[in-house]
Amino acid sequence: MVVDGVVDDSVDRLFHALADATRRDIVRRCVRDELSVSRLAEAYPMSFAAVQKHVAVLERAGLVIKQRRGREQLVRTDPDAVGRARHALDELETAWRGRVERMSQLLAEETDPDGNHPTEGQDR
Repeated sequence: MVVDGVVDDSVDRLFHALADATRRDIVRRCVRDELSVSRLAEAYPMSFAAVQKHVAVLERAGLVIKQRRGREQLVRTDPDAVGRARHALDELETAWRGRVERMSQLLAEETDPDGNHPTEGQDR
């Protein structure tokens, strides 16, 4: 699927990254403020290395931007990436709504005004 220039791989990375509750929480926390990876690690019952891996997945997906400031790596959410995810979902919704509408039209064509289905061989 291509969604206005966002190709499958990019969309796959976005939704893979957002499929994990810890990563979604990291995105939420980093919307409010830039946080260091070590500060993020304090919030989760997992190792620092595990949090680093979550941040790396988010960074590859483009959901967060990581910058080095001195000895710290600061993480912040990229609002444009969140918008791309929303746009991809909007495109899917539009496609499915169109399909449902078309199915409704086809079903309506198959039913005569009295609500009866025409028999085989009968003109419509």
